Amino acid sequence: MTSTPNDSFDLRGVLLSGFLPAALFAIGEGAIIPIIPIAADSLGASLAIAGFVASLILVGELIGDVPSGVVVARIGERNAMIGAAVVSVLGLLVCTAAPNPLVLAVGVFLVGLSTAVFALARHAYMTTAIPLRIRARALSSLGGVFRFGYFVGPFLAAGVVHLTGTTQSAFWVHVVCCLGAAVVLLVIRDPATGARGLQRPTRASRPAPADATDGPRTTDGSATGTPDHEGEQFVKEESEGLFRTLRSHHRVLVRLGSGAALIGAMRAGRQVILPLWAVAVGLDDSSAALVIGIAGAVDFALFYTSGQIMDRWGRLASALPCMLGLSICYFLLAWSDHLDARVGWFIAVAMAMSLANGVGSGILMTLGADLAPADRPAPFLGAWRFTGDLGSAAAPLVISGVTAVATIAVASGVMGVLGLLGAGILLRYVPRYLPRSLR
Repeated sequence: MTSTPNDSFDLRGVLLSGFLPAALFAIGEGAIIPIIPIAADSLGASLAIAGFVASLILVGELIGDVPSGVVVARIGERNAMIGAAVVSVLGLLVCTAAPNPLVLAVGVFLVGLSTAVFALARHAYMTTAIPLRIRARALSSLGGVFRFGYFVGPFLAAGVVHLTGTTQSAFWVHVVCCLGAAVVLLVIRDPATGARGLQRPTRASRPAPADATDGPRTTDGSATGTPDHEGEQFVKEESEGLFRTLRSHHRVLVRLGSGAALIGAMRAGRQVILPLWAVAVGLDDSSAALVIGIAGAVDFALFYTSGQIMDRWGRLASALPCMLGLSICYFLLAWSDHLDARVGWFIAVAMAMSLANGVGSGILMTLGADLAPADRPAPFLGAWRFTGDLGSAAAPLVISGVTAVATIAVASGVMGVLGLLGAGILLRYVPRYLPRSLR
């Protein structure tokens, strides 16, 4: 992809400096997520403790959401991504050397914190660097890059575990990916400033791209600011007043936001319960990673189809099949616990879960964009993302807690009930807050 002759915007430079680090980081994260509970089990953790350790990457992301905006606003997007990659490497090294589940939990939590900073910095950088006229397509493609990483990562993890014979060696995949992302950010020129490496946090002198006038205008037709300024303002607004925004938009965030939280919970629960179930049915480490990787391929293949469904038939046409499909899959896992062919059922349900999840690809970002105020969308989007992350962080804790007091089958059943509740909330409140054309 290249820019047109009359357009000085360097799309190739943005792809290299924005998409390539994002792809590397996503591949590394995709490699370790299915391995974390398996690694905890190999260190002697029970299924409940293994689920708790796996949940800490999402808990770390939730906690990291609060200061990440301030960090990015102060040191700049590229600096923040480089710093987050370095902190991830430190956490991953702790994971590789962990002698027990407690130390592993500390490393996983550090990785979660750094992931939150990297995610916001990546979003802000793309908002900064991409012209308004192609921004939606670029951010949609960024979501596809993320799913691509979750597709490729487990296969790399399976290969490394098979070659080395140790589960914790899979964390080295993310180490290499983080270092690769940091090197790319240090070496590749920033297409807007022409600078390499660590940059000063101020961007006031950054030149405007050729179509900066695509952005907001004053009454005389002049541009109010460059896309870079929009990116800085986006980060600043998102980092300030999270709890104030939660109060001012409490009605929609409590009602429809609770549905968003349950969507996040069902998705995050899938990432934890599948590796735990693989342990429960006796799959070895590399086989479990391979199955989850193939399931990720199904998920990845549907990210564009989901957008077509939402644009053509409305948001509920994507959200309801996603939630109901995931709920049914959780119930099937719970029901298969007593069967002799549990391994076969596990593989089939893992694929079905990915199919259901793929149908709902992008639904949270789309609903957030639909609901956000047109004049100041960033604070609302920050609060909306926080509600989704709250559900994502809570689900693994629920799974580990229920598994501790009952069984993993009961935990699967509880998640199935939460899915039905979430579908009911979406069916009740999406028509209330969205116009008919978007429902």
